[in-house]
Amino acid sequence: MPLTLRPATPADEKKIKDLIHQARLNPMSLDWERFIVAEEEGQFVGCAQLKPHQDGARELASLAVIPEKKRAGIGSMLVNAIIEQNPGELYLMCEGGLTTYYQRFGFEEIGLEAMPRSFKVPYRAARLFSKVVGFRLAIMRRRVTTQPRPSTTQRAS
Repeated sequence: MPLTLRPATPADEKKIKDLIHQARLNPMSLDWERFIVAEEEGQFVGCAQLKPHQDGARELASLAVIPEKKRAGIGSMLVNAIIEQNPGELYLMCEGGLTTYYQRFGFEEIGLEAMPRSFKVPYRAARLFSKVVGFRLAIMRRRVTTQPRPSTTQRAS
């Protein structure tokens, strides 16, 4: 069953919103134009978006796969596509139990001091909320560091 990733179209907007609600993800700022969708045999099976913030931070957000296709690698394909299309530093917010999933893509959990301004308010709110319901929000960052190239200068003998 071939899987296709493609930019979302206006026809995907309702499917994206329905899946995000079904997955119980943050339904705010769902702009279909920022989404990549996954299709299998022409059927919508998942989505993810790159969400820009006013402070310049870019967030991998709204990653969701239909329940019957979870654990089929679709989420990984969507994450890799977002990373490939958006080189540089990326952030994400996830439930604390999902940090190991995102670590395999190079994301690391960060503390409040390392967060962009746009992530601090939701993080603080989630910390208060977590005391009531036991939910832990993790903020993660994927840094892209360039490795120094080997020197091409040769020494004269």
